[in-house]
Amino acid sequence: RPILHGLASYGLVAYALLRQCCAGDPARLKALDIRFAAPVYPGETLVTEIWRVPGQPAQVQLRARVLERDKVVLSHGFAELA
Repeated sequence: RPILHGLASYGLVAYALLRQCCAGDPARLKALDIRFAAPVYPGETLVTEIWRVPGQPAQVQLRARVLERDKVVLSHGFAELA
């Protein structure tokens, strides 16, 4: 069974983060780090979950899971925003 390339899933999560937290402006994304936790297969639905770090308005944590398998596939995500 083929898998979706890791950079493709990383890019989809980064795009969701830009739309949700940066008003679509890539200059506002200062850093992004995330761990690949499991494979993503073509055709699966990625759900990106983002939450603010308490007391740190310019930082968020995030992860992505596959809806069909309810499996976290990108975890321990951290982003710094401008």
